[in-house]
Amino acid sequence: MKTANRMIALAMASVLGVALVQSDWNVHAAQSAKKEELSESYRGSQKDNVQFQKVPPIKLFDNLYYVGPGFVSVWLISTPQGAILIDSAEEPYVDHVIDSIKKSGFALADIKYILLSHGHLDHFGGLTRLQQLSGARVAALEEDWALMERAGKQPGRNNSPPPPIPKRDMVVKEGDTLTLGGATLKFYKHPGHTAGSLSAEFTVFDNGRPYKAFMFGGPGPRGGVAGATQFLETTKRIAEIPGIQVHVQVHSWLASYPYPNGGIFERAQKLAQRKPGDPNPFVDEAAWKEWVKIAQAGAAEYLAEQKQKGAP
Repeated sequence: MKTANRMIALAMASVLGVALVQSDWNVHAAQSAKKEELSESYRGSQKDNVQFQKVPPIKLFDNLYYVGPGFVSVWLISTPQGAILIDSAEEPYVDHVIDSIKKSGFALADIKYILLSHGHLDHFGGLTRLQQLSGARVAALEEDWALMERAGKQPGRNNSPPPPIPKRDMVVKEGDTLTLGGATLKFYKHPGHTAGSLSAEFTVFDNGRPYKAFMFGGPGPRGGVAGATQFLETTKRIAEIPGIQVHVQVHSWLASYPYPNGGIFERAQKLAQRKPGDPNPFVDEAAWKEWVKIAQAGAAEYLAEQKQKGAP
């Protein structure tokens, strides 16, 4: 009888222990879920949720719109003589980009130029369709034209057919400018994420007031020691560009180095609640300077790790 009671007690203790452990797991999972920011969710838990990714377009400034899906940015700069698009997203989101452009009040024929921040598929996958539908000129640095063209000769993800590659058009270089309808973009070559990551400096307006905006085309180091070395040098260069007030991010959430004080969608929420006279939450020079320091430190750490691994 005592043995039976002892066995029952042990069984109950075991069940209770499992229940307590399970409860701890549930609490930890709930806490982890709470920690994921909205912008982070588009590149985290909801990355493969196609419907969740189809976010409404956002007007950030008088002349700057977000028209991409949640996980990768597509930007539209409007001018009196047409629009400039930065990146294109990839399938199955190209129709969403087209729809967002139209919802923002523009026709595809309004797009005169499409700029490529860098030659990874999530940024250039829709370029061919948008190039054909809009008739826009497409601009990229030489190195990333070549990167895309190599991708067009290799199987895609999961051994799918090679991705469609846009027709080679404008090859831009460091120091070049592009002007449309009074808006001028100044280009930089900032390698490290890819060999031909393109950055652009331009002016945005908030109720007519100008601010210096900067699109950094390669947000994190790739490619072993060589890429890490390039990216570290790039972070030193961008730190020397004066007066950047608005960071035009190529991803809503920068997984390597999260952006201080919230990503695109946290700031978009604040913008939607903005009252007359309040500052635009996307104007944040302090956050840009802090992020550059974070990126510099991260690049140095990544370089040291790659050297330790003996990466080429």
